[in-house]
Amino acid sequence: MSTKTRSSQTGETAVSSGTSTPATLEKSNKDVSPSHETPVVGDREKEERGSGVDDAPTDKPSTGGFTFLMTVTALAMSMFLVSLDMTIVATAIPKITDEFGGIEDEAWYGSAFFITLGSFQAAWGKAYKYFPLKISFLLSILLFEIGSLICGVAPNSIALCIGRAITGVGGAGISSGAFTIIALSAPPKQRPAYIGILGASYGVAAAIGPLVGGAFTTNITWRWCFYINLPIGGLAGGIILFFYRPPPPLPFLDTPLTEKLLQMDLPGTLILVSALVCYVLALQWGGVSLSWGDSKVVGTLVGFGVLLVVYAIVQRAQKERAAMIGRLFRRNVVIMMIYIDLLAGTFFLLVYYLPIYFQVVSGVSAAQSGIRNLPLILAQSASTVISGVTLSKFGYPQPFLLVGGVLTAVGSGLLYTLEVNTGSGKWIGYQLLAGIGIGWCFQVPLVTAQASVAPEDLPSVTAMVLTVQTLGGSVFVSAGQSAMVNVLLKNLRSETSTIDAVKVAMTGATELRQKFSSTQMPFILTSYMEGLQATFLVAVIASSVATVVCLATRWVKFSGQTTAAAAA
Repeated sequence: MSTKTRSSQTGETAVSSGTSTPATLEKSNKDVSPSHETPVVGDREKEERGSGVDDAPTDKPSTGGFTFLMTVTALAMSMFLVSLDMTIVATAIPKITDEFGGIEDEAWYGSAFFITLGSFQAAWGKAYKYFPLKISFLLSILLFEIGSLICGVAPNSIALCIGRAITGVGGAGISSGAFTIIALSAPPKQRPAYIGILGASYGVAAAIGPLVGGAFTTNITWRWCFYINLPIGGLAGGIILFFYRPPPPLPFLDTPLTEKLLQMDLPGTLILVSALVCYVLALQWGGVSLSWGDSKVVGTLVGFGVLLVVYAIVQRAQKERAAMIGRLFRRNVVIMMIYIDLLAGTFFLLVYYLPIYFQVVSGVSAAQSGIRNLPLILAQSASTVISGVTLSKFGYPQPFLLVGGVLTAVGSGLLYTLEVNTGSGKWIGYQLLAGIGIGWCFQVPLVTAQASVAPEDLPSVTAMVLTVQTLGGSVFVSAGQSAMVNVLLKNLRSETSTIDAVKVAMTGATELRQKFSSTQMPFILTSYMEGLQATFLVAVIASSVATVVCLATRWVKFSGQTTAAAAA
């Protein structure tokens, strides 16, 4: 029986095939009107439409048992590596700059990875739609491994930046592909739990990155921050190669190659990359090496804004070929994209700057600061898993978004109150509260967005959500860095200060107490603390706005019994 087409504005084929479709969103009684009801596909209608996969290979997708367990394990390992690379370089940068003899490129060791990681999410989403899923995912792992190898053997700063950029491209494919594989393989009712596993792996890796990086840098060499990806990534790729059985292919695989490449929207990706480069440069220079009124700073900020407008125009003109497909911007999808962007920004601000608080203000080592971050790590990880299981049973995502947002905002607000001599009881408790909040809602936006579209759009909407999630980290971390450094330098350059502000800014966190006298350190630590408070204030604002935004979410419920996409 051949695939039947569903009447829609796009004219695309909707595939109804059991567990490989997104969860149905059942609107609550408060929000149901006959003119906007989502049709529910029952067993009889499914028989009339046909499965849509009769001509596909007979191999069944991995939806349970040992092979599915191995697949989920490999996906979690892959996500762990991508997330680890987001933060592991933070504590290694001082040693890297020592070896390469300069600090002019240090901002790019992180930014090169984040920019490509976020910008190529949507392109990979299209790749998973128009090319074989398993082969595409293995290719993303290969690119990630190549980039890691280049970073590990890099003879100079330029080579390291190139390696980081390639790693980001591969990492974008891994993160987008992992969530797409779960969406197409796991039963809809259980999907939040499996996504919770990936979310926990993501959170743990991002949070322990500075600890692992500090351990490698101190005890072996910073190059092992990248070498570690090779054996783990190779094992994950091998498991996918031998154990993962993809679901029946979507009909888009028969699309001509030229059209497939056009669908990747590479021009749009390049425009987005250019915009982000302008943004990072502006915040890197503004108020630090150049004044905010300098022509270079103003020019890059204007360029950032203009390129974003051009990107929006290109996306609108591309229509179905766009990375951000206009027809997928339904109410819940848009709200979820805004929410996860703000939440991810909050998460990475805490992950990046709490270690600075511990190392600079408290004076502990990189490894010890990682240990002090454990309350945030453990709380976020445990909360993510519990949230995924609970959401699978409860079905309604809205309370998770609201409760998680409130807890995150309160926890971030309490961290904003940290001072130079704050006791351990407070910074432990504050981290626990923020971690529980972040974990409780971190995977919910993706699940909700996936459940709002038809199965053939799962790769695209997954990539869209992951794009803004990753870019949220890049955008807010850069903003937090700019806020901290500007406040720090402003204090150090005040009339009452006799301390060389440039020398402080260029001194490594662990060397401050060796480079400055005991009479100078109190003022330096107070200035650093005020800078960190400015950064934590950005986290408070982001999480608070996310909490307010989620109130506009349409009340829906996940159901694994039917296979229709909601028009939320």
